[in-house]
Amino acid sequence: MSASDRGTDTTVIARTVTRVVFPLILLTAIALLLRGHNLPGGGFIAGVLTAAAFALLYVIYGLDPVGEDLLDRGGAPTVAAGPAIVAEYRLAFAAGLGLAVAGGIAAIAFGFPFLTQAVLFVEHLPIYHELEFASAFVFDLGVYLVVVGALLTILAVVGAE
Repeated sequence: MSASDRGTDTTVIARTVTRVVFPLILLTAIALLLRGHNLPGGGFIAGVLTAAAFALLYVIYGLDPVGEDLLDRGGAPTVAAGPAIVAEYRLAFAAGLGLAVAGGIAAIAFGFPFLTQAVLFVEHLPIYHELEFASAFVFDLGVYLVVVGALLTILAVVGAE
């Protein structure tokens, strides 16, 4: 069975459930990412959930339809995991690593130890009344991008073989 035939031999139920579950998994990942600096959750588990959502797409629809529809790769079938596949996820990995390090170095710039967390509360907002901005979110976002980039690279390489 070729990679392009993989999406045609799945059942209608599997494809329908995937269309419903995929956005729910991504919403759960975003919720865990946003609340992770104070409560259980954070960048790692949100990244794992995001990669699991894309793994579900790869299993049900195959690597080629996901690449064509979501990543705008065009109609060329994927024969093997080449540099073009890995390069797309490598950018997320590099950006995440840069964000995580920048989040830690920013504290040093203000005379605090590496990875010191600062919190800013904005009050009297029209809808939310109070909003909290934590510097730990920058680190969590970096971890999220590193995990997503690494796991999607692994999925793309393994899925193409």
